Amino acid sequence: MAVTLKQIAEIAGVSRGTVDRALHDRGRVSPEVAERVRRIAEELGYHPNAVGQALARSRKQIKIGIIVQSAETPTMKIVVEGAEQAARALQKEGVEVVIRTMESVDAIQEMLYLDELMEMGIHGLAITPADDAIICEKLNEIADQGIPVVTFNADLPQSKRMCFVGQDNARAGRTAAGLMALMVAQDGKVATITGHLRNDGHRMRCTSFSEELRCIAPGIMTLPIQPCFDRDDCAYELTQHLLAEHPDLAGIYVAANGQHGVCEALREAGRDGKVRVIAYDVTPQNIDELRQGTISILIDQTAREQGSRPLMLLRDFILYGRRPEHSFCYTGITLKTRYNL
Repeated sequence: MAVTLKQIAEIAGVSRGTVDRALHDRGRVSPEVAERVRRIAEELGYHPNAVGQALARSRKQIKIGIIVQSAETPTMKIVVEGAEQAARALQKEGVEVVIRTMESVDAIQEMLYLDELMEMGIHGLAITPADDAIICEKLNEIADQGIPVVTFNADLPQSKRMCFVGQDNARAGRTAAGLMALMVAQDGKVATITGHLRNDGHRMRCTSFSEELRCIAPGIMTLPIQPCFDRDDCAYELTQHLLAEHPDLAGIYVAANGQHGVCEALREAGRDGKVRVIAYDVTPQNIDELRQGTISILIDQTAREQGSRPLMLLRDFILYGRRPEHSFCYTGITLKTRYNL
């Protein structure tokens, strides 16, 4: 297992930043401390990332590719903004970020972008991967070439990616189940509308929600999961059909995008505020729905961080050999109601 800067810092009794400065001759570190840090690093067999060090010494521009799926949805627009913000900051350090966006979850389009980025000579890759065997195989091929891969927002844990950045979707789903159980009658009906069943994160939010709700409130009937493909028009039609087939519907769990379509259908049926809605992401449109009482609770996943953090992690690894401390770098689970906006 590779030695980390954190391990060296703990043994030396200094901060990780001090270790970084001592090993890379950056910033002020006393000669005694620097010597102790280098000695400990040598004894532990620490070796900086050779590619990153060579790039830094030659001042060759580092290139990182990032692929964002479903980029036209409100949440992923915030993710893209985070990536663009990080790209501007990294540009000042000589790091070029190449951003490619996709309108939906499309493994074929993603493969084309992966081939394009590899031809451009990227040194690192951040990606919201489609849950598809060909994508997993391609990411493994890229990792085997020594190019670090970070997944974000959606994950392929069976791949050779370095780490995942995003919400703990299983925990978020269980949180939503606990909240729903508090808001609806114990013999009520609850529907689940999600984005894509082939998206790892969407699927995990749904299954953990259903399992937890059956465990803590067995009297509540959970209706079959319905995908809306992250489209408001599809979510609107699904909600209309649900209300027609189940006039006693008590709650709707919106596990991805499509929130506005759900709210529109509830308003037209005069059921807004009566059917409890739990949805994701603090976007301007969702905030309006929350204030109006159509959405009961929002679960935020810190979307901007999901766009910026993968790029910074790749920069740290490529340039300085700093691996993430965990293979799952979870962002927050923040609850918002109309009372704490």
